[in-house]
Amino acid sequence: MIIGVPKEIMHDEYRVAAIPETVKKFVADGHTVRVERGAGVGAFFPDEAYAEAGAQLVDDVRDLFAKAALVLKVKEPLFNEKYGMHEVDMMHRGQFLITFIHPASPVNHEMVKKMAANGLIGLTLDGVPRISRAQNMDALTSMSTCAGYRGIVMAAEKLAKFIPNIFCAVGSIKPANVLVIGTGVAGLQAIATAKRLGAVTYAADIRSAAREQAASLGAKVVELGIPDEVAVADGGYANAITGEWLTKECDALREVISKMDIVFLSALVPGKLAPVMVTEDMVKSMAPGSVIVDIAIDQGGNCAITTPGEVEVKHGVTLMGVKNIPGFLPTSSTWMFAHNIYNLAKHLIKDDKVALDMSDPIDASILVTDGEKIVHKGALEAMGM
Repeated sequence: MIIGVPKEIMHDEYRVAAIPETVKKFVADGHTVRVERGAGVGAFFPDEAYAEAGAQLVDDVRDLFAKAALVLKVKEPLFNEKYGMHEVDMMHRGQFLITFIHPASPVNHEMVKKMAANGLIGLTLDGVPRISRAQNMDALTSMSTCAGYRGIVMAAEKLAKFIPNIFCAVGSIKPANVLVIGTGVAGLQAIATAKRLGAVTYAADIRSAAREQAASLGAKVVELGIPDEVAVADGGYANAITGEWLTKECDALREVISKMDIVFLSALVPGKLAPVMVTEDMVKSMAPGSVIVDIAIDQGGNCAITTPGEVEVKHGVTLMGVKNIPGFLPTSSTWMFAHNIYNLAKHLIKDDKVALDMSDPIDASILVTDGEKIVHKGALEAMGM
């Protein structure tokens, strides 16, 4: 089959969905791989390396989309300003797309509807279940590792203070306080990175197992008072809590947040909108010069006033809503991502075509649009459908 790999067009996105190493694997599997010229340059994978691996280099991305049976991308389809067309409108009925779609996020609802109307079969990487046989396909975990590390580094760059305890001739400066809310893969990496930088780290998660992992890294645990039977969903994921339980969580966080220099937000519920647990009043309570990094922004964000894709100062606090933090580690994140997406594609492709088996939890979890309609439960719920 023909596999297309376009250059990413999101601002400051340097990753690419395939590298020469995985292109060579696809070619060895009998597929034709067409790569837009310059697609890998931002991650330091030159066109010549793709050509040597057996890829066909394409100058016009419209031609790439027109001929590919399967398109591999990093980010959701966007409007291509160069051609004055949305990427979805460059695709064709019956075409498969594998990427991070984040279908439950409100900013993507119209795009997902357009995908369904255009007859695309959309497969979202944030739906890959965390089961043992899907580990090598789990791009979300890979990118979460990148986001946890790089997100803290970015916060350090914006913070108006030292992070470690500093001693000088006129006295000592206390270390920064860092709170990580949501201690999954990204959160644990954020804690580890903040500790390496010398911060005093705090952690909050509604799941007891996640809190224990955070404590094992040296973080001080903030107790939220949510019982596991309410907090934990199948597979150990966090449940979407509402009503009195969400109020209880916010009340527990309110006083703690006011004492923090950096708040790292990574609380997610698979396939659904991210829970909002940091209110505008909480932001106002933080000291001027503090930083909030909201890496849950692709699914709506954990902070009520974070602007998707922007870095803004509100009430004296820097709010980072950067949507593609792993893109700031382009070589490492691309290497991880490209192998994840190759393994997923290899799982899906049978007899030179994508063959979905809806009895397989991997296939069922990643399907967003089936070529006719939206079928993703989290997206339908978020859209009120």
